[in-house]
Amino acid sequence: MAELTQAGPQVRTELADRARRSSEYVLVPAVAVLVSAILFSVFLLFLGKSPAQFVELLWKGGFGSWFSLQNTLVRASPFMLTALCVAIPARLGMVVIGGEGALIMGGFGAAVIAIPMVSWAPAPVILAAMAMAGMLAGGIWIGIVGAVRHYRGVNETISSLLLFYIAVSVLNFFVEGVLRDPSDPNKPSTMPIGRENMIGPMPATDVHWGLAAGIVVCVLLYFLMNRTTFGFAARVTGGNLRAAQAQGLPVGRLVMVSCFIGGAAAGLAGFFEVAAIHGKANASLIAGYGFTGILVSFLARHNPLVIIPIAIFLGGIDASGGLIQRRMDLPDATVLVLQGLMFVVLLASETFYGRYSFFRKSEGT
Repeated sequence: MAELTQAGPQVRTELADRARRSSEYVLVPAVAVLVSAILFSVFLLFLGKSPAQFVELLWKGGFGSWFSLQNTLVRASPFMLTALCVAIPARLGMVVIGGEGALIMGGFGAAVIAIPMVSWAPAPVILAAMAMAGMLAGGIWIGIVGAVRHYRGVNETISSLLLFYIAVSVLNFFVEGVLRDPSDPNKPSTMPIGRENMIGPMPATDVHWGLAAGIVVCVLLYFLMNRTTFGFAARVTGGNLRAAQAQGLPVGRLVMVSCFIGGAAAGLAGFFEVAAIHGKANASLIAGYGFTGILVSFLARHNPLVIIPIAIFLGGIDASGGLIQRRMDLPDATVLVLQGLMFVVLLASETFYGRYSFFRKSEGT
């Protein structure tokens, strides 16, 4: 009993240290967002526009009504899934930015597998096959990044970015060639999967089931990376590659599996874009969701659970672009300027981690 009493202050001190260390990962990104907002306000003032009106319209366009909130949630779904394409490999110290390419290949793969099935298979079978094809296509696409990183030492940031351009070329080659729907002369697309084979909205909403899938996948991958031996091995590898190799961990397999998982999540986003929104694969898949997913992951510090609210936040910013364009006579891409500033400031803020004694371990612990 005396030992427990003596251990009490030490336990409290350790808990306080953990709270301080955790607060650093909240405060630094929060300050980065605040600085970005200040810089963007200066940008608006330079254009002769009101920052206060921008904030008001951003709120109305993203969260101010049930319609705008639903529009936000529809965008949040691909943001969540493509952010996981960055977050999971990041646990191994990798910077993969090819989620957009994985989304494109996932959507394209889902459409291709559905086209020959629409004439004979029931809708549930078609959708299941599309989901599997989308995840497999996205997983293989980013798995290539892990493979060339492990076997050839190719930088994963460069290879994943280049694979995005290859994915765009592959999509355009097929939708403008052998898979083009001849009944749509204006916009090259694959044959439609049919309205009866598409995913409907969730009950009492206009939000498709991709949102629920995104939340579920984020939760599952959080437990995978934080409550399993695979996740522990991935964190060890990301923390010290040489130590992981010395302990006999299968570093190459961890790298490729992590990349495959991240790519499969982005590929699932592509599946929902085809099965719930477009009904076919075309250039509409190239919407920039994967690049916004990079910002989501970095703001969330690559934590799958934190990705959920951050994706909704940035979904609101993205959804407000049209209203801001109409009311303030600004380009729709103005919100991209804000996102770009946030990303640059966030990257600059990385240098502040670990510099302040308040967030470090207490003396005598």
